Amino acid sequence: MTAPVLTTERIELRPFAREDGEALHALFTDAEVRRWLLDGDVVPRAWVDDEIASSEARFARGWCGLWTIREPPSEAVVGFVGFRPFFNPPEQQLLYGLLPSHWGRGFATEAARAAVAHAFETLGFAEVRAATDVPNAASMEVLLRLGFEEWKRTEEGPAGTAFFRLAAARWRPVR
Repeated sequence: MTAPVLTTERIELRPFAREDGEALHALFTDAEVRRWLLDGDVVPRAWVDDEIASSEARFARGWCGLWTIREPPSEAVVGFVGFRPFFNPPEQQLLYGLLPSHWGRGFATEAARAAVAHAFETLGFAEVRAATDVPNAASMEVLLRLGFEEWKRTEEGPAGTAFFRLAAARWRPVR
């Protein structure tokens, strides 16, 4: 199955590809980005290459992977959004991240909305789940704007983790 390119009013979401490796590594090693996504860990380029290959494999199986976020007409990668398995047993989770230069402009909400719409409307997900560090108020706001409900908190991570879910029956896409 070919991974779809998704477009919104302001951004384009392209499936992770090998040629994005350098830009994605720069994104994932940005101090502000990794503070929320990787608990401050600096990941090697090989980790990024593995994420790209994993995402390509999920898309090939007809599932959901990860997309880069671009603001046309620029070809520059300014963020990412999509789905990846987390936890044990693994469950698909929505995740997203943007370079700090693009924070506060609504891009995370726009990108997450497009990914969630694809999951519900094209792939038939019954529910979408997401988790965020408790202090990451901006990420929580994105999820709440999309209609997610917080359903639990744990002590996982440096400051605790908040878990959110959105059932397909509650999904209200904005067109």
